[in-house]
Amino acid sequence: MRLAIFGKYFKEERFTAIQLFFETLLERKIYFAVYRKYYDDCIRNGLNLPSNLPLFNMHEDFLEGNFDFLFSIGGDGTILNSIEIMRENPIPIIGINTGRLGFLAGVAASDSASIISELEKGRFTQDKRTLLELASNKPLFGGVRYALNDFVLHKKDSSSMITIHTYINGEFLNSYWSDGLIISTPTGSTGYNLSCGGPILYPSSQSFVITPIAPHNLNVRPIIISDQNVISFEIEGRSSSFLATLDSRSESIDNNTQLAIKKADIELCLLRFNGNNYLGTLREKLLWGHDNRNFKA
Repeated sequence: MRLAIFGKYFKEERFTAIQLFFETLLERKIYFAVYRKYYDDCIRNGLNLPSNLPLFNMHEDFLEGNFDFLFSIGGDGTILNSIEIMRENPIPIIGINTGRLGFLAGVAASDSASIISELEKGRFTQDKRTLLELASNKPLFGGVRYALNDFVLHKKDSSSMITIHTYINGEFLNSYWSDGLIISTPTGSTGYNLSCGGPILYPSSQSFVITPIAPHNLNVRPIIISDQNVISFEIEGRSSSFLATLDSRSESIDNNTQLAIKKADIELCLLRFNGNNYLGTLREKLLWGHDNRNFKA
């Protein structure tokens, strides 16, 4: 078993749990390589790690590692960032949650060492997730054209609303007069889409949701479509530049940029342990069934 360990930065409050996680890997003589920036941050914060650990830094280094699994140490954003490293070669991800909400990063940092045994014994379930793929007439996002959560078109700064002419398989859908437009996967439906009034999509629903951001016409509502469709856009506005984002990555574009979104040919696989499942996570994170009212006598 060959593991890749990926993280953005080390959190001091998780020192004991992360130290134990690495010690468990070393004691069991499991091969693992660490993302260089995360390794350097761990060392700066006093974590005790061997100086000769194999490290990876770029997509090419990751490919050479021929890894079986990737441990993402952080929050959901760290899992999104791992796509930049894996690109067209995704491997199953175990999300160790050292962040806050943790919809995707389902393993508590305190449980990270014990998960190694479960992984070795094959005691896990695979949770396949759809990825978006962007096509454009100009180079964007450094060639990393995939997103797990969403693709968003947005006005820049405090400029006036923009008009996004939207097409499905070349057929006109609507002109959205709004601050922007979200194209979300089922995974991303509990993120920005949800905060803008969009619905929650079940992971296996094989669908996308198109959600306007602060639309000018109040009768414009989100629409759910099959993920077999290709969605394309034409943008105009008083400003000559706009923002396009894939998950947490942003690019400035102009109205001559041609953009289209479709379902990617590859999927992301999240591993879940100890009976954790999507519905349980949904209830826990959104506090469904919890009565938080403060009653006074």
